[in-house]
Amino acid sequence: MHAAGEDVAVSVVTLIELAHGVARANTPERKAVRRQFLDELMTALPVHPVTVPIALRAGQIDGENAAQGVRLALSDLLIGVTALELGYRVATANVRHFQMIPGVEILSF
Repeated sequence: MHAAGEDVAVSVVTLIELAHGVARANTPERKAVRRQFLDELMTALPVHPVTVPIALRAGQIDGENAAQGVRLALSDLLIGVTALELGYRVATANVRHFQMIPGVEILSF
């Protein structure tokens, strides 16, 4: 899929986060809406796995951050490193977390 001339894709880790949101929905209606969104997203966009190079780079960045006393959620780290490895920007409202990943370009919304 393309948005403003850019390829759009998601990390498999994003699917984990969205499935978590489906499971936590507090009403059947909200659960159905979230499930439909997740299903449509998986159909509409390519989903990128966590590969060995992504895992190794994430481990390196996590180790470097930890040595400086910086902690970042593994899910955000994997999403950011997936984008970094594949040449994508991260579209997020959570700019603060992704700024802790050196080299990641962020599209804030």
